[in-house]
Amino acid sequence: MNTGQSAESGEHGSATDVRRSLSYLMPHLAPYWGRPLRAYASTVYEVKHRQSDSATRDNAMDLLRNCVERAARGCGYNDEEARSASLELFASPVLQTGPHCLLVLEPDAFYTHLFSLLGLMAHGRQWHITYFVSTSAFKEKAKKGPGWFQLEGEPLNLFGLPRSRMDGSSIGCSNGPYRFALSNSTGEVAPNASAVRLLEELPSAAFPSAAEAIRTANHTLWHRKFPASVKLLQLDDFDVADLIADHLSDEGSWMSAHLIGDGAMAGSILNEIDRLNAGAWGGWVRRTTDFFWRREKNRVVPLRLQAGTLRTDRSSASFEVAFRPGSLATALRQRAILPSLFTAFLATSILPGVRVLGGCRQTVYFPLMRYLASVGVERSGDLSLLKALKEDDRPGLWGHRVLRPSGGYPFQEIERARGVLPLLAGYAEIPLVHASGDLASFTTDPIWAKLSGHIAAGAITRASDEWRWSGA
Repeated sequence: MNTGQSAESGEHGSATDVRRSLSYLMPHLAPYWGRPLRAYASTVYEVKHRQSDSATRDNAMDLLRNCVERAARGCGYNDEEARSASLELFASPVLQTGPHCLLVLEPDAFYTHLFSLLGLMAHGRQWHITYFVSTSAFKEKAKKGPGWFQLEGEPLNLFGLPRSRMDGSSIGCSNGPYRFALSNSTGEVAPNASAVRLLEELPSAAFPSAAEAIRTANHTLWHRKFPASVKLLQLDDFDVADLIADHLSDEGSWMSAHLIGDGAMAGSILNEIDRLNAGAWGGWVRRTTDFFWRREKNRVVPLRLQAGTLRTDRSSASFEVAFRPGSLATALRQRAILPSLFTAFLATSILPGVRVLGGCRQTVYFPLMRYLASVGVERSGDLSLLKALKEDDRPGLWGHRVLRPSGGYPFQEIERARGVLPLLAGYAEIPLVHASGDLASFTTDPIWAKLSGHIAAGAITRASDEWRWSGA
């Protein structure tokens, strides 16, 4: 198995290695490599709500449905539409969590949305519900990330921000105003014909945060360019913060009574994260923060759980909040803190039993998060919830960056094809092995080469305790 790095390509392994590792850990995937993309898209959305004997799971789903309806109304959908969104999620619980806070026409997001549309339309679904993570920074790397957009081969600054405003800043912070600019490196606004046309379609208003600007623009672009038969609903970190606050305001909820109410349980989960990072699973679930982030003016910073209190470290302005349900619920509703990815997945997927679709890292770290949750559930003695977790059918699947056209520029591609539907028809028939391209997001990430090595050495197997919660 080749796990060496190519100096020229920056790769740490081959696409063949990645497909082998994916097929080993997720055997359901293996038959689809040679089948049309539409077949795999259909199967990831083929899930039905299964009745369980878990009152905890039923309560978590009720709270999630309330969250969906609240978010839908906030986006301008009427009461009937909002209720239909929550009913559909209940009947076929799947959540797309891959694209995060990107314009729907940004390639990393656009082709994932196309993939999801193939699956949704195969089952007559009317709602495309996504988790719109907004704790990310403006830049992932040079001229790539939520603050950037490529048109006609030119990277454009989405909001025309100087480097000082982007470096280290989080897009979910209310430090605006933000207006769409699509400027180039010299500061010229809309420097090419495609940028001029797109800027005319983007909202001209000012927004308090970049995340809100992108979210609003996505709804505008979706209505203009995507099939009317499928509606878009993006749950952002504030929606999820309110969802978790609802959990914590309910004294009988699992999160309130056990995860937060029993400080020892939270500590045991954090200790288990440290244990994972000391072994073969190291790096997949990083302890970047303890359950929540502190939201400051320009960025989110880690919180550490110490003696029943969450505190910022010495590098930030002093902040602390008691690790108690009421205190945390208040801080969430006031936007002083935001949920970590683990905490968000607990409320949106693990507890209510919703399948999530993610990218190259999520395919591994989400099953490990389910393992961490099982540690807490077992400690709480909630045997009906533990049974429901064990019976979940493929709760996390590869569903982001599955379609990776070479050199694709969505805005121009839609114009040439005269709509999204013709693009869907063409991509649907391409075999998955070709549609997924060179799997660069996997091969350029050294952690996947390490994973392949651990599988080859037998240090990681499908029977590993940590992996048995994957539902694969």
